[in-house]
Amino acid sequence: MSTQHKPPCPSAAERTESDEPSIVAEMIDGREPSKTFGNLEPAKRERVIEAAVEEFSERGFEAASVNRMVARLGIAKGSIFKYFGSKQALFRFAFGHAAAEFAASLRQVRDGSGDLDFCQRIRASLLAGVRFIDAHPRLYRLYLRVVFQEDFPMRSPLLAEARAQSGKYLRRLVADGLERGELRPGLDPDWAVFFLDAAMDRFLQAYAVEHMDAACGLHRADPETLARRLDQLVDVLRHGLCAGSTE
Repeated sequence: MSTQHKPPCPSAAERTESDEPSIVAEMIDGREPSKTFGNLEPAKRERVIEAAVEEFSERGFEAASVNRMVARLGIAKGSIFKYFGSKQALFRFAFGHAAAEFAASLRQVRDGSGDLDFCQRIRASLLAGVRFIDAHPRLYRLYLRVVFQEDFPMRSPLLAEARAQSGKYLRRLVADGLERGELRPGLDPDWAVFFLDAAMDRFLQAYAVEHMDAACGLHRADPETLARRLDQLVDVLRHGLCAGSTE
C-alpha cells in the first residue's frame, strides 16, 4: 500500500460545493484528446478507451504496449499518437475515464438517496461501488494498479485527485447528516470524511482482491453475505465500537 504524502484537508472557507468538475479533463493534466479523437463515432471512441483500459489494467504502464492496443483495434499505431500525443497522455485519459465512470455511479446514489438517513446512504454508496466493480472490473483494476504499483506517470497527483473527489462526495453526505441531526453535534467533518473514505475504500478492495479480504468473507461475496457485511458496517457507524461512555 502506498504511503505517499497527501495534501492537508482544505479549510471550510476554501471549500465550495459546486457541480462535479470534468474529472477526465483534470486527470489528463489539462490536455484533452485531439479533435480527431473527438470527431470519431462514439462506438469507435469507446473501443479505443476499452483497449487502453484493458492494456493498462492488465500490464501496468511500463509493460503496456501501444502495438498490442492497435493490433486489437485494427488501426495504425500513428492514430493513437494523433489522438493523444503520447502513451502517457493515453494512460492519463484512460484513468480519468475510469474515475469519471465511478463518480457518475456515486452521483446517482447521492442524488437518489435523499430520503435515506446518513448511515443508509453510506450503505447505498458501498453497494453502488460493489456493483460498479462487478459491471466494470477492468476500470476498477486500473485504479488498483495505480494504487499498488509505482510505475505510473503522474501517480501521486492522479491518486490525490481521486481522493479529493471521494472526499467531496462524502463531505456532501456528512454535511447533510449534520444538518438533519443524524450525526452527533461537534463532529469534525474533515475527520469523518477521512475515516469514511478509508473504511469504504478498504471494503471495496477486500471485495475485489482476495488477499485484501483478511478472512472477512468479503471477496466476491454472495448477495446474502454482502448484505450482512454492509449491515454490520452500518451498525458500527451507528453505535461505535466502545461499550458505554469513555468520559
